[in-house]
Amino acid sequence: MACRGGCCSSAGRLNADNARFLLLAVLIVLYMLCGAAVFSAIELPTEREAKERWEERLENFTRRHNLSRAELRHFLREYEEANVAGIRVDDIRPRWDFTGAFYFVGTVVSTIGFGMTTPATVGGKIFLIFYGLIGCAGTILFFNLFLERLITVIAYVMKSCHERQLRRKGVLPHNSRRGSGTSEVDSLAGWKPSVYYVMLILCVASLIISCCASAMYTPIEGWSYFDSLYFCFVAFSTIGFGDLVSSQNIKYESQGLYRFGNFVFILMGVCCIYSLFNVISIVIKQSINWILKKLECRCCHRCQRKLFRSRRNVVMPGNVRSRRNISIETDVVNESDTDGRRLSGEMISMKDFLASNKVSLAIMQKQLSETANGYPRQMSSNSKQNGFSGGVGALAIMNNRLAETSVDR
Repeated sequence: MACRGGCCSSAGRLNADNARFLLLAVLIVLYMLCGAAVFSAIELPTEREAKERWEERLENFTRRHNLSRAELRHFLREYEEANVAGIRVDDIRPRWDFTGAFYFVGTVVSTIGFGMTTPATVGGKIFLIFYGLIGCAGTILFFNLFLERLITVIAYVMKSCHERQLRRKGVLPHNSRRGSGTSEVDSLAGWKPSVYYVMLILCVASLIISCCASAMYTPIEGWSYFDSLYFCFVAFSTIGFGDLVSSQNIKYESQGLYRFGNFVFILMGVCCIYSLFNVISIVIKQSINWILKKLECRCCHRCQRKLFRSRRNVVMPGNVRSRRNISIETDVVNESDTDGRRLSGEMISMKDFLASNKVSLAIMQKQLSETANGYPRQMSSNSKQNGFSGGVGALAIMNNRLAETSVDR
């Protein structure tokens, strides 16, 4: 694998980026293979037992009622078709009244897709394609905006706790206060919370929401508490198998209040799990960078040492820039204190994080224009060192900055 030093060509850097992509793809495939082996070992015996019991019951039923197997199977296939249209043996709520349709579009735009309700007409399927295209995109944008605000709140709380600890230790004077003209974003720009603390906070928040929601589902839906927790994860992560679906009975006690609580819990849970997934992806990127660093050949290490010796006394132009400068040309954030924070594993500051939104549209337009005209997109030296360079928008810049701080770990 090509090293990242100055002695390597641009093709080498491209190969290094491709190596990271391929490593992630290989790890995902291995993860899927391991998961398939585990689920097959756990679930296959139960599937075989269920199939044997069903064949025995089918044989007993046809013998008892003097029916041919072909007739019975034909009847069961007709029931399966009715089941797709929303017909069930037990009494359930109407699928396509206004409240049922609203529940359905909620599962569409949130990408949960339980599958208990699906359009049966050609017109409904065509409308779903265009409706889901716009609805899913808008909901993903909402989740990204929620993520930005959630991280801002978490950073503010953690910074307040950090300042309180410093005052308790005597590092900061107790009477130090922010100036009245200082904005909230400026007050958050100087200190960055650890990505691992943010991940822990999101894990705890998701667990609390799931436990509270399960406490509501268990008595009302008649599920066990474990099944309720299982439903919460499947729904909040937008996996949406459809084996357990809430608010489907025809009648509940305090029905209006329960449906409102169900909506609030699913909305909060999906937002928190989505945010948690994004933070976990940053940790995965850091881990991939660490793996690739361990796999580097000795030649790469020698090249990096020679490069460091030859340039350690050279003042690079990028080091004399302003403290913070978001460049549309390179779509990265340049900081003078980058080297001091490189080993810290800290997150991007809130000032850079929020300010990046102002240029994300310009970055996207520039990248689309360059792609259309066949011009290669140039990267800065910082982004070349980054294990996952590139990307558009505040979240992409945050991910790149987080990966960059862990490259030299």
